Amino acid sequence: MSVARSLALFVLAALAEIGGAWLVWQSVREHKPWWLAGLGVVALGAYGFVATLQPDAHFGRILAAYGGVFVAGSLVWGMVFDGFRPDRWDVTGAAVCLAGVALIMYMPRR
Repeated sequence: MSVARSLALFVLAALAEIGGAWLVWQSVREHKPWWLAGLGVVALGAYGFVATLQPDAHFGRILAAYGGVFVAGSLVWGMVFDGFRPDRWDVTGAAVCLAGVALIMYMPRR
């Protein structure tokens, strides 16, 4: 599996997890319709399946690397959907997390 496909799976997983959590948040915290929470739960479940499509067989490695994608993706989601404006420390932290993703997932191993 190519790095590009692996990265695409991480993006898809982020959309499912972050989007699902956001839908639940909208329903509960923003008092939007209850069915948004239901859609969020479905999206969160889909995230679990997308993660299994990664090529590495080590659950811990995949979820650890995905954590970095989640951090950066959450900031982007907040910018797009909630008008959040990250400061330089948010951006720096996200960059460090994405560097961690690259180290965990794509560095050569024996």
